[in-house]
Amino acid sequence: MDSQIQEGWFRETCSLWPGQAMSLQVEEVLYQKKSAFQDILLFKSKTYGNVLVLDGVIQCTERDEFSYQEMIAHLPLCCHPNPRKVLIIGGGDGGVLREVVKHSCVESVVQCEIDEEVISVSKRFLPSMAVGYSSPKLTLHVGDGFEFMKQNQEAFDVIITDSSDPVGPAESLFKESYYQLMKAALREDGILCCQGECQWLHLELIKEMRRFCKSLFPVVEYAYCTIPTYPSGQIGFMLCSKTPNTNFHEPVQELSQEQVDKMKLKYYNSSVHRAAFVLPEFARKVLSDV
Repeated sequence: MDSQIQEGWFRETCSLWPGQAMSLQVEEVLYQKKSAFQDILLFKSKTYGNVLVLDGVIQCTERDEFSYQEMIAHLPLCCHPNPRKVLIIGGGDGGVLREVVKHSCVESVVQCEIDEEVISVSKRFLPSMAVGYSSPKLTLHVGDGFEFMKQNQEAFDVIITDSSDPVGPAESLFKESYYQLMKAALREDGILCCQGECQWLHLELIKEMRRFCKSLFPVVEYAYCTIPTYPSGQIGFMLCSKTPNTNFHEPVQELSQEQVDKMKLKYYNSSVHRAAFVLPEFARKVLSDV
C-alpha cells in the first residue's frame, strides 16, 4: 500500500480500468491499516479533503462524495410510493445512510457492513458522512449481507447496495444469485438500487447485469451521475422493481425546491433524477439490445 503514495501523490491503478490512473496530492496520511477484510488507507488530500481508500481504490472524498451518495439513495426512494423499511448493504462510510434518513417516510433502516473498521475510521475522519450513524432509525448489523437477507425474506421496501468494484470481497455482489437474494428480501412492491459501474469502462458487464436483472424483475433501468474521483469521472446505478407499475424515469415523490434545500441536497433534484436515465448514444445502443 505504501507504494501507492510516491513523491507526495496517491496513485490509483486497477485491472478494471487498464491503461489509466487517478492521482491525488497527499498532505498527510491519517490512517493506514489492514483490517480482517481489506487494506484501509485514509489521507488528507490537497484539494479533495479527506479520502478513503480500500484495497488501493478510492471509495469517497469529502469534496465530491455527495453526488454518488445522494443519487444511489434518492433515485430509488423517490420512486417508491411509501418506503418505510430500508436495507443498506455496505456503505460503511455512512454516506448512503445519511441520505436515506433524510426521508421522513422512512421509519427504519438496517445497515449490513461486513468491516467494522471502515465504520470506526469513517466516524473519526469522515464525520460529515458518518453523521447518519447517530440516527434513531438505524439498526446496524456488522456482518454478511448475504446471510442477513437469507434470514429476512419479504422484509424491505427498498434495498440499496453500496458496493466497491467487482474484485475481491465485492465480486459476488455483481452476480445473478445476489440479485435473487435481494428480490426475495424485498416486499411485493419493493425496489432495489445497486452501484452499477461505469459505462465508459464496463459496458459489457452492465449489459450482462441488465440481462439477468430483466429475467428477475419486470422493470430494470440504468442511470448514472458524474463524480470526479471515480474512474472516468462517472458511476452508474442499476435499478430494479418487483412491480411493473414502477416508472423510474418519473419520481413519484417530486421534491420541491424547499425540500431540496431542507434536505441540504447538493446534486440530486427531480430534474437531475429524470436526466440520469438519458444515456449517451453508444451506451443506449448497447443496453437497448438487452
